[in-house]
Amino acid sequence: MGTESAVRPRQRARHLGPERRRPQVLDTALQIAADDGIAAVTIAAIADRMKVTRPVVYACFADRVELIEALLRREEDLMLAGVLDALPRRRVEADEAVFVEGFRALLHTTSARPDGWRLLYGNPDPAVASSFGRARELAVERCTRRLRPTLRAWGTVDAERKLAALVELWVSAGEGAVRTMLTDPGDWTPDTLGEFVGAAVYRALRNA
Repeated sequence: MGTESAVRPRQRARHLGPERRRPQVLDTALQIAADDGIAAVTIAAIADRMKVTRPVVYACFADRVELIEALLRREEDLMLAGVLDALPRRRVEADEAVFVEGFRALLHTTSARPDGWRLLYGNPDPAVASSFGRARELAVERCTRRLRPTLRAWGTVDAERKLAALVELWVSAGEGAVRTMLTDPGDWTPDTLGEFVGAAVYRALRNA
């Protein structure tokens, strides 16, 4: 009886279906990429770390290329969701609290999934760089859409001429805050850093 009980958990794990294993495989791939770089993500490395055979991983993804594409797509989608959630909800008359709330949300997203952000953010690997480039382009497009009516509502002089430069300032400030959170947080928390950067960006845009 005791022997059967000891064996059953291993049997269940061994026969776990591909649909349920895929997230585990991707999580393991992300850990390897965070530790050793995307080049270290191989079927063999994943199988070894998960303590399963290679066919178990191949049942989830046909090959390494498909696996890495799925990993990048998942992390890009999560990063984009975090960026879009951080944008101010109100399109006009945004005040300082709106920008602070947005930057805090962005940094909480960063802190919740640091390995995913490290994988995509500023990664020099060509396989990864294009994903971050697409995410940044979307962030610029959405920020432009949000900021245009706000500048008009504020009565910003030459608002349309200044718009692109101010959006770049806003997006770059977000990248800088994320970089600080990932590489050198010091005494900052997502809330305190979000408050500081959000207030600074608001004042810069408001007084432009």
